[in-house]
Amino acid sequence: MYAIVATSGKQFKVTEGDRILVDRVSANVGQTVRLGSVLLLGGDSKPLVGTPFVDGAAVEATVVAHRSGDKIIVFKFEARKRHRRKTGHRQQLSELRIGAIRAPGDRAAEQPGSAERPASGERSTGGRPAARSRKPATASAKKTTPAGTPPTPTEE
Repeated sequence: MYAIVATSGKQFKVTEGDRILVDRVSANVGQTVRLGSVLLLGGDSKPLVGTPFVDGAAVEATVVAHRSGDKIIVFKFEARKRHRRKTGHRQQLSELRIGAIRAPGDRAAEQPGSAERPASGERSTGGRPAARSRKPATASAKKTTPAGTPPTPTEE
């Protein structure tokens, strides 16, 4: 069985036992993370294609290691201006070992576990508080005083 999983803004085709490098996951080494954004499940039978995700499907992965990626050098240069700037960057990565691929009917898939946060494009409104309604101010509610004088308790 294989799955196509979306995580860290990328898509990975994974099978059980594979190791993948993703952006840093907020779990410690040895912990299990649940990747819930499964785009496609394939195997012996007909593949399940999600719209955009397969409901109830999940991939369980274990964090093997945290490490830094290759150094990237960014060198900016402007000719005849004496302007040069050199900076570097190393991406923080996590290595994941794929453990189990859970189909929508599996009982272990419904267990509440450590779920991966959705990427910036995948926002959920589940835990968002309701917007407060503001009452419009009426003319009778506003007390006016002559300019420059503070309101006194007797004017109320």
